[in-house]
Amino acid sequence: MTRVLVIHGPNLNLLGTREPEIYGRTTLAEVNDLVRAHAATLGLDVVDCFQSNHEGAIIDRIQVRDYDVTVINAGGLTHTSVSLRDALTVVARPFIEVHISDPWQRDEFRKVNFIHDVAFATIAGHGINGYLEALDLIATRLAGPRG
Repeated sequence: MTRVLVIHGPNLNLLGTREPEIYGRTTLAEVNDLVRAHAATLGLDVVDCFQSNHEGAIIDRIQVRDYDVTVINAGGLTHTSVSLRDALTVVARPFIEVHISDPWQRDEFRKVNFIHDVAFATIAGHGINGYLEALDLIATRLAGPRG
């Protein structure tokens, strides 16, 4: 069974209340419930849904290496963190970058992306469905043989 780590970066703990016109009204707990339920239907094992506002905590979690593939919404770290990029590449596991909104259609500074070019795929602007689409992609393109 393919093991999936889901990482939510800074400020994603405020989903449901933070700029609902951009991010919607679904809470992070609800997103995690949807992710776990959808993963189960695909035969994927979600080992953790991890959120932190701290770059180092996210990097530490990535380095645990108890997973096969990562779904990551790095939030603002997408635009600022070489260290996050390094962590994602050094563990030598594929990852799918997810953004609820489309950063390329927003502020100019959000067009800088330190992880896009090393991601297996990027899903942006599909709301919380982007997480589910990432799981679908894992199941069809990255999952190992089912036993």
